Amino acid sequence: VQLQASGGGSVQAGGFLKLSCVFSGSIVRPKVMGWYRQAPGKQRELVANSNLDGTAIRAKPARGRFTITRDHAANTVNLLMHNLKPEDTAVYYCNAEVDRGPQQGTYWGQGTLVTVSS
Repeated sequence: VQLQASGGGSVQAGGFLKLSCVFSGSIVRPKVMGWYRQAPGKQRELVANSNLDGTAIRAKPARGRFTITRDHAANTVNLLMHNLKPEDTAVYYCNAEVDRGPQQGTYWGQGTLVTVSS
């Protein structure tokens, strides 16, 4: 099982970035796919996730600025980040949860760095 994330980078405050993540290696689609982030000196926190039933959760910092989209057929999840702020600077991790089958478990991507300058 593999999660391949892409799209991090450096932007100025107010800018936009799109993060993408592709899940592969399981015969069962992840029940949940989403994004977490970890800023220096802080714990990893949920940014947003998307469920197979179409529901989505966005943590408070993401509401109104970030959008999560998911392509179930392609096992891809994207995070569209608008109006970025310096406090959004963190390593962003793609996450997938497979709830059944031989690859049941929780998986993490390699992390992609987002740096927002003021």
